[in-house]
Amino acid sequence: MLPRAHLVPFLVTVYVLILIPGPSVVFTVSRGVALGRRAALASVLGNTSGLMVQLLVVVVGLGSVLADSDTVFLVMKLCGGAYLIFLGLRSIRNRRELAELLAPGAVTPKTLRRTIREGFLVGATNPKGLVIFTAVLPTFIDRAQGHATLQLATLGVICGLLALVSDGTWAIASGTARAWLGRSPRRLEWLSAGGGVTMIALGAGLAVSGRRS
Repeated sequence: MLPRAHLVPFLVTVYVLILIPGPSVVFTVSRGVALGRRAALASVLGNTSGLMVQLLVVVVGLGSVLADSDTVFLVMKLCGGAYLIFLGLRSIRNRRELAELLAPGAVTPKTLRRTIREGFLVGATNPKGLVIFTAVLPTFIDRAQGHATLQLATLGVICGLLALVSDGTWAIASGTARAWLGRSPRRLEWLSAGGGVTMIALGAGLAVSGRRS
């Protein structure tokens, strides 16, 4: 079941959150710059699988609670907004370290199986993914339609598909432009700083948002 009345704002919000640099994007781009497109795409496959494990845990363990309890919803929303702001500030502060991490040669060659496994671990432990599933997605649940847990699961699957497309685009772009990115660490610094500013804005917006009808 899909809350169609809020579909467009949901897609825009989640896609921007997924698009801006976070643990998954950093991991994917680092593999693309250092090892090429094939390794980066393998990382995306593993990472998306890890995110789906997160979604399963949230839906089974928190879905009905988040849907029924306004207090739990408020706490998760405020914590999620605060954590997004923290991630944004850290992304700005650590922009130079990110550029060094993404430099060609910073990552040693790995087998595809190991790359997928490492991508899975990044996705399964990605704090931004947990924020999206526990604090962002519940704001788009329309309780008037009922089946809140099913709505949460459906929105989560859409989120996973968006992550697959977005991170796949990052993988192809970074693998193709690895030489161009490697020649100018400043470009990677701006990428990190710009993503940090966007994440801060989204975190603040999440903190002041309310439940759907």
